[in-house]
Amino acid sequence: MHNTMRTLPALVIGLTVSLPGAAAEAEAEAEFPGRAKYSDVKVVELEELYAQRNDVVIVDARSSYEYDTLRVKGALNISLSSKSFGAELTKIRAETGKPIVFYCNGKTCMKSYKAVRQAIFHKIDNVMAFDAGIFDWAKSYPGEAVLLGDSPINPKNLISKTELYKHMLKPAEFGKRVGNSTLVLDVRDLHQREAIGFFPGHERRVGLDDAKTLHKYIDRAKKQGKTLLIYDEVGKQVRWLQYTLEKAGLDNYFFMDGGANGYYEMLAAP
Repeated sequence: MHNTMRTLPALVIGLTVSLPGAAAEAEAEAEFPGRAKYSDVKVVELEELYAQRNDVVIVDARSSYEYDTLRVKGALNISLSSKSFGAELTKIRAETGKPIVFYCNGKTCMKSYKAVRQAIFHKIDNVMAFDAGIFDWAKSYPGEAVLLGDSPINPKNLISKTELYKHMLKPAEFGKRVGNSTLVLDVRDLHQREAIGFFPGHERRVGLDDAKTLHKYIDRAKKQGKTLLIYDEVGKQVRWLQYTLEKAGLDNYFFMDGGANGYYEMLAAP
């Protein structure tokens, strides 16, 4: 039977959890699609991590921009895409034998699983994934989360998917809106960008970690009364930028649903 209730080692949690029934197991696998794909990765559940938060090293495997926006209080940030990922983990392991727990955005995000595999590849032991992710943590334990530098957080300040999708446009509609009254930002990571952008003459390229340049364009859009049109690689990272836009008092902005990948699919469609 596939075990979806994998936990921290017994010496850490001090309890034993029995395997769930087949129905509960199927439900868990539907909720956490990565568990079947990464069946070799040990996972820790929400309540368990909270109970043992002071006895483990919690690592945010996302970008620094995502980390700075919303994170687990006390978590370290070692981006999975960082070239120093292995070296930084090796340093942590040399300093402590505590379990290392990786997390990312949520139940459909695979970075926490991938971070565990990368850690094992670098010969780091006693590692696992908290695959429920930052949103479940922030909603359940607002006193142990940090939002835009503030803690405890008010769960009502977390932007819902409904609010996010109010600002999402399908790729075709996004493209139609590009013009003199808009400012287009390509916020993909450097390694994700192609040589030529989708909207030459209209778009600017700026990484999410380049806060200074990013705020410059946000201020420009506000002062000039332009609509901000923003896209990333797959339409996921922009949700973190939404917090910055809302805090800046900007409401005239839209993201591309599916990001650059969605635009490529539209172009390739018959």
